[in-house]
Amino acid sequence: MQAENVSKPLFDELRAKSPLISVGILTADLMSLGSELKLMERAGVRLLHVDVMDGCFCPMMTVGPVFVKAVKTSLLKDVHLLIDEPLNKLESYVAAGADMITVQLESCRHIHRVLQALGEMTNANDSDRGILRGIALNPGTPLDVIAPLMDELEMVFLLAVNPGWSGQKFIPSTRLRLRQLKEMIRAAGKDILASVDGGVTRNNIAEVSRMDVDIIVTGSAVFDGKAPLENARFMLSAVGDAAKASQTTSVKQQQGKL
Repeated sequence: MQAENVSKPLFDELRAKSPLISVGILTADLMSLGSELKLMERAGVRLLHVDVMDGCFCPMMTVGPVFVKAVKTSLLKDVHLLIDEPLNKLESYVAAGADMITVQLESCRHIHRVLQALGEMTNANDSDRGILRGIALNPGTPLDVIAPLMDELEMVFLLAVNPGWSGQKFIPSTRLRLRQLKEMIRAAGKDILASVDGGVTRNNIAEVSRMDVDIIVTGSAVFDGKAPLENARFMLSAVGDAAKASQTTSVKQQQGKL
């Protein structure tokens, strides 16, 4: 059985609910993490994003599988591995309860094998759920490198900032890259979630949501130390409004063809 069939139930769930936000946990108050996560659940957040950095692939060191496992939540664990040569480290994150694992394309020699290996693993939270496999591309990485990988992944994340440096702004060319990515996916006849990660704030969430994106990663815009519940609801509302507007436009276009 091919891995894409194993992952199908979880993929179908996210596809049906997209666009979604995936809230980065590392900017939360880790001393009050349980309370912070309950606020996310109350707000209606579905995905919890964990950036795993080893201080080698990018100049920051964050958390590892022990932290991922220690996070107790009903949210899906969306783990982004920004680490060198992740192949032999995948099992520890799967065992820690990752539901979605995204690997940096630039981080290893054998990215195809990494995706294959992930496809052979079983979700520790629910064996029927499957594990969604993703790749992330740095802003300077050409999109055509994903062409040979499309049979082995369910998600592509375009980084809208360079990973590992704080305070960066959303790179405007991400809009064009996202449009080109969607065209590549359609031309290949695939159904792959197209996602954006980095530089998303309260000020630009509405604009980013209108880019025909499936998952939007945001962190400090939610966990600003002041009002995480209100911030999460604000971000979700912006995404929902964009989705409704897109549906209305699609209906009008279809009616115009009749």
